[in-house]
Amino acid sequence: MAKRQEQEPARSEVVEVAPDVLRMELPIHLPGLGHVNCYAILDSEGAAVVDPGLPGPATWRVMQERLRQAGLQVKDVHTVVVTHSHPDHFGCAVRFVEEAGAKVVAHHSFHFGPYSGPEMPEVSVDDLAAHHRHAHGGDDDEDEVPETLRTAMDEASEIVARSHDTGRTPWGGQRPMPPFLTRMRWRFARWAGRSFIPTISHPVQHGDVLELAGREWFVVHTPGHTSDHFCLHDPTEDVFIAGDHVLPTITPHISGIASSPDPLASFFYSLDRVAEIQGVSQVLPAHGHPFDDLAARTEAIKRHHEERLDKVRAISRKLGPSTVQAFSQQLFRQRSWGAMAESETYAHLEHLRIARHAERYEDDDGQLVYQTA
Repeated sequence: MAKRQEQEPARSEVVEVAPDVLRMELPIHLPGLGHVNCYAILDSEGAAVVDPGLPGPATWRVMQERLRQAGLQVKDVHTVVVTHSHPDHFGCAVRFVEEAGAKVVAHHSFHFGPYSGPEMPEVSVDDLAAHHRHAHGGDDDEDEVPETLRTAMDEASEIVARSHDTGRTPWGGQRPMPPFLTRMRWRFARWAGRSFIPTISHPVQHGDVLELAGREWFVVHTPGHTSDHFCLHDPTEDVFIAGDHVLPTITPHISGIASSPDPLASFFYSLDRVAEIQGVSQVLPAHGHPFDDLAARTEAIKRHHEERLDKVRAISRKLGPSTVQAFSQQLFRQRSWGAMAESETYAHLEHLRIARHAERYEDDDGQLVYQTA
């Protein structure tokens, strides 16, 4: 299986991908991903940067080098735009505030919870498994779980299985604790007062306009992957900065643990909203290469989830009333079992239930049981 674009390692070249918009690839080491695209939008005052990578000194060194290649210095960055609240998209924001006095733009509902961390899952369970099959020579027909994949899945599951300070997931499974080292990192950061979570100085919402590169960029709120995700549309040059909302060859993780009661419906609505934008000729994603047909890609992503919903219905006909775990173990191969797979399964089951295509009840063990109509 060929490597997906989003899994490719970061390249050092800085490329102008639209008028006064530079693509700077930053290395990341997250399950299923090899780089994040940081876009520098140039103007007479310096630059705004969009999604400045993971926190930490390694990313900061690369960030400084990419700016030098573009003829910029840290002090030239007057604005940091954060498309959503995952750390590979806001990691260097605090450094730009401290060293350049940059303002930070994010959605007004931006939130990064106390148990989150750099291991936050970004990609879907299927794409995570595909990445490890490619990287480690696995066979697509094998259910044997390579140790590298199991470790990555376990780390992602530990993050996605926590939404509140309770011991159980919403569907009734046991909620694991964060890894010990993650808990210690957070405790030390709080003690030292060195949080990498930025203060949002300029919150925005759908329909707001940002003045960047001497042009108007419209904020398009696109909840789904996260509730605070937004994209930027530049109708003057027909450019669309997509964040993780629309990626070229993979799909973002849609968690059942979200502020929305139906995150999949929110995602569908957001995909339809951006597909209706006329004249977009250049889509700039947060991972992978720029592409041109926004509407076609949104349709392909929706089709993927609609096929998943059909599979859930077929599983229900086969199994009868079943728990989220039982559904997920039919929906995914054994190598992908765990809280992350259960979370994606739960999102699809809740979507069907809210649309009145499924029913649920709680069994004697406190687990949710579903049956589709």
